[in-house]
Amino acid sequence: MHFRPRLMSVLALGTACAVLSGCSGKGELVVDEGVGITAIRSSCPAVGIANATGDITTFRVPGSSDARDIDLVGAISDVRAACDSNASPVVSKVTFHVSARRTDTRGARDVNLPYFLTVMRGGNVVIAKSLGTAALHFADGQDRAEADGQGTATIDKAEATLDRAIRDRIIRPRKSGGADAAIDPLADPTVLAAVNKATFEVLVGFQLSEAQLGYNATR
Repeated sequence: MHFRPRLMSVLALGTACAVLSGCSGKGELVVDEGVGITAIRSSCPAVGIANATGDITTFRVPGSSDARDIDLVGAISDVRAACDSNASPVVSKVTFHVSARRTDTRGARDVNLPYFLTVMRGGNVVIAKSLGTAALHFADGQDRAEADGQGTATIDKAEATLDRAIRDRIIRPRKSGGADAAIDPLADPTVLAAVNKATFEVLVGFQLSEAQLGYNATR
């Protein structure tokens, strides 16, 4: 399984806090590349869907990718997190919704869709991963089914907290017109590395085969 450096639909943590669960108005700083300080966040991780894994398609004919052979299509949505930023360690309880549609509605059918929950550090390092299964039941004649998924991520609070010296460098007052007034703190590799090291994300997605990943990439 491969992951991109950021959430599937969010490329900057500043934006992530605006639209994703797990962020609040008190706590550590959030910095957005090329901008500097944009908001503040808690030590709770942002949550989202890993790139290209929010959908799953199965086919009636093994090895087929023809739309006429589609058996079932599933999707993950409504990813949310409950997290106490003051706790140590920081525990994020993640929930999400799984829905699916089948093409053949004859007879009752049970389907198990595997999913994963992974904790990312610095946008590209997997530090933990767990697996689960969403159990869906289709009644006879029914083409749609729904289920809920969940998982828990545990993060060392100290690891998710910016070093005081780095934080002070970021929030240090700058006078208008000063030589460093327009310099982005993240232009300093030391500051950027420290921020990345303290940045965690929790990503969920379907546990896909290489063929299913390839199919999603070409949709």
